[in-house]
Amino acid sequence: MANEQRIRVLIAKPGLDGHDRGAKVVARALRDAGMEVIYTGIRQTPAMIAEAALQEDAQVVGLSILSGAHLELFPRVVDELKQRGVDDVLLFCGGIIPQEDIEKIKAIGFQGVFGPGTNTGDIIEFVKAHAPVRT
Repeated sequence: MANEQRIRVLIAKPGLDGHDRGAKVVARALRDAGMEVIYTGIRQTPAMIAEAALQEDAQVVGLSILSGAHLELFPRVVDELKQRGVDDVLLFCGGIIPQEDIEKIKAIGFQGVFGPGTNTGDIIEFVKAHAPVRT
């Protein structure tokens, strides 16, 4: 493992949603699995999330949302990432996301959508399997 590069994951809470227990649980699980995790905290704007992803050289960006604003905020995060040339990251999200919105979220670039009660081991395996390799 000495020569393996640790996966860099940014976890963020976009919008006005202030409940972050799930995001913290996922961040800790990923960290305990050997990943380098940057947690931005609550009430982040799409621009703040994209800038943090750029500055931290994140390979993975995970968003947590409970407010119902995912169809408004997630496309804006993707746009902000693209504006900064950050187009080689794995995107995943979790929280309260209606079943009928999952395909819309995947269509804008999120490869993983995880709901309440998801086993953190499933998220860890997803990130390990899909994170882009950086040299």
